[in-house]
Amino acid sequence: MSVVPYKDKDTSKREQVAEMFDSISPKYDLLNHVLSGGIDILWRKRAIRELRRTASKPPKRILDIATGTGDFALEALVLKPEKIVGMDISEGMLSVGRDKMKKRGVDQVIEMRSGDSEGLPLPDNDFDAVIVAFGVRNFENLLKGLTDMHRVTRPGGTCVVLEFSNPRQFPFKQLYGFYSRTILPLIGRMVSKDASAYTYLPESVQAFPDGPDFLRIYEAAGFTNTKWIPLTFGVASIYIGQKR
Repeated sequence: MSVVPYKDKDTSKREQVAEMFDSISPKYDLLNHVLSGGIDILWRKRAIRELRRTASKPPKRILDIATGTGDFALEALVLKPEKIVGMDISEGMLSVGRDKMKKRGVDQVIEMRSGDSEGLPLPDNDFDAVIVAFGVRNFENLLKGLTDMHRVTRPGGTCVVLEFSNPRQFPFKQLYGFYSRTILPLIGRMVSKDASAYTYLPESVQAFPDGPDFLRIYEAAGFTNTKWIPLTFGVASIYIGQKR
C-alpha cells in the first residue's frame, strides 16, 4: 500500500499529492530552506555539477520533472541551455513558479507547464537532460514514471534524480529519525497550516526504495551507467543514469 498525504481520503496518490502541494505552495520555498537548514540549495548545486560532469555535451533542452516552484530549473541555468521545461501536477506550485520566473526575467527560457510525470505530454527523445529534485518519491508508480522520463530523453542524454534517502549509519540514522518524525512535522504544521503534508514527508522517505534499490528500478526503466551519490550522511542522494 502506497504512502499518501491524507489517509482519511480515498482519492489516488496523484490527486492527494497535487492537493497537498496546492495547499502548501505559498510557504513551500520558505519551509524547504528552513527545514533543511538551507542545505537543499547546496544539494541542487551539486546535482547540476554532476549533470555537467556526466553529460557527453552541454544540454540544450532540459526537462525538470515535478518542478514545483522551479528552484531546480533555476539552478540548471548555469548550464546555459536554450530551453528548460518545468512540469508539475500542482497548479498552485506552478503559479508561484511562474511569478518567480517573471521576477527574475527568465520566463522566456524556463517554461512552467502542467503535466503528469507518469504520463508526460511530450514527444519521444525530446530532451538532452531530464532532472528531478524531491519528486520521484511522490510518483504513484515509480517504474512507470521513470520509464516515461527515459522515453523523453534523447539517446546519449542524461537523467539526474535528487531525492531524500534514509541515513544508514549510527548515530546519524537515529538523530535524523527523531528530527524527521518529531521536529519536522511540528514546524511544517505551524508554518504551512497543513498537518498532513509534513507528516507525509518522513513517511514517504522511509517507504522509498533508496540507494541500490532505486538503482535497480532506474535500470529496469532503461537507464544505463547508473550511479548513486549519497549526500550529507545519506539524508539525500543523487542518482545518475544515461540513455543509450
